[in-house]
Amino acid sequence: MILSADFDETVRSLDKSFHTDESFDLIKRELAVKNGRAVLYYIDGFVKGSDLQKMLIFLVDLESFGDGQKGAAERFTREHLPDVEVDVTSDDEEIIRSVLGGCCMMVADGFAGEAVIIDLRSYPSRDVSENENDRVMRSACDGFVETLIFNTALIRRRIRDTSLIMKYVTVGEKSKTDVVIAYIEGTADEKYVEKLTRQLKAIKTDALPLGHQSLAECLCRRGWWNPLPKVRLTERPDATAAHILEGGVAVLCDTSPEAMLLPTSFFDFMQETNDYYFPPVTGSYLRIMRTLVFISTIFITPIWYLILRYEEFIPDFLRFLIPEEEGALPIIIQLFLTEFALDALKLASLTTPSAMSNSLSIIGGLLIGDYAVKAGWLVPEVIFYMAFTSIANFVQSNYELGYTFKFYRLTLLLLSALFGIYGFAVGVILIILLPAVTHCIGDTSYLYPVIPWNGSAFARLFFRKKKASGDGHKRKI
Repeated sequence: MILSADFDETVRSLDKSFHTDESFDLIKRELAVKNGRAVLYYIDGFVKGSDLQKMLIFLVDLESFGDGQKGAAERFTREHLPDVEVDVTSDDEEIIRSVLGGCCMMVADGFAGEAVIIDLRSYPSRDVSENENDRVMRSACDGFVETLIFNTALIRRRIRDTSLIMKYVTVGEKSKTDVVIAYIEGTADEKYVEKLTRQLKAIKTDALPLGHQSLAECLCRRGWWNPLPKVRLTERPDATAAHILEGGVAVLCDTSPEAMLLPTSFFDFMQETNDYYFPPVTGSYLRIMRTLVFISTIFITPIWYLILRYEEFIPDFLRFLIPEEEGALPIIIQLFLTEFALDALKLASLTTPSAMSNSLSIIGGLLIGDYAVKAGWLVPEVIFYMAFTSIANFVQSNYELGYTFKFYRLTLLLLSALFGIYGFAVGVILIILLPAVTHCIGDTSYLYPVIPWNGSAFARLFFRKKKASGDGHKRKI
């Protein structure tokens, strides 16, 4: 028990709990007036200095901080604290969580074993500007940041409805990370929201150091071998608001500039914000092209390899697909070597200073490809098909799904090399089965609206209606 009727004992307990002697950034501010004493605890860098200074000037003019009777702290907040967010508590966990979360805590000799929590928080944050990873040609240029309250405000600005619920939970025994579940009551599936809330509260972990990635791994402990992404993330408030309006749920995590959109299906990754900022015909065209181009990245190199393997069955008008020279290495080795070389270039560009990264990736790829062809290691056709595959991966923004398709492609190549056309057929069956048996957070179907079938929702995956809030259908869970 930290708080007690004895003020000096309370201060000693708080000093011991907060380690004020060892932690330089945890400030202990003592006050003394004519008939009373008080101590404020707060973390330097989390509290607005100007607001704290104004409050201290007001407090030192008082004669006392309460009469020591029950309810004295509550009466003190009503009569002497004009701050907007003030709370009175005697719960030890709430006191520690509030101070470490950035609030200012005040105890006084007249509070009768209670503490006053004053919210003067001012988290370090960057500007609410457009993010780099989810740009569009025409749209609002605001984006989520690492401060949770800013992100909820950006959603509230777009959905001014009292049915919009922002449910708060904490995750992490040590980090006490703030997590918010955002949904519209009466539109979102209530059973799904309740189940998701129970799952979040049941998480047993020390902290969420990687934000939404740590949270997603805590929620999806099964199927770690499955590379398919289980959640869709976005840094755009408009996309998040549209998802909520359609009956979905958004999960916001403090320190993470992204919103987790749930439930997620495979086809959700084929939608982009750009689709809604163009006329319906243009948006539908872009969506269809994105889907076809991205799916083609799985099959283009395996089918080309099968054509070379069974070239005696190829008609004359497709003979141009067969290279004049095979190169020093077998074609299958060339394809695998190029796949790994492209990943090596990506890794090198990630650790290269930003001023040089674009030059390194482009010039490095051109030089390596050119010298590999001249040395006879690779044929030009391999460079061409792998360049198309690499560029086509960027038609959608989810890197996890891009690598999932890469693993699909490598599996098809390997099975085709080992067992020919039969291996290719088995690989296609495995590619179809994997998403069919995959379940997302909340055990929802990964192939909705195909499984379970919803014809109107399936049509809207490819043909966008003229509606500003998105597809406008309520998701069936």
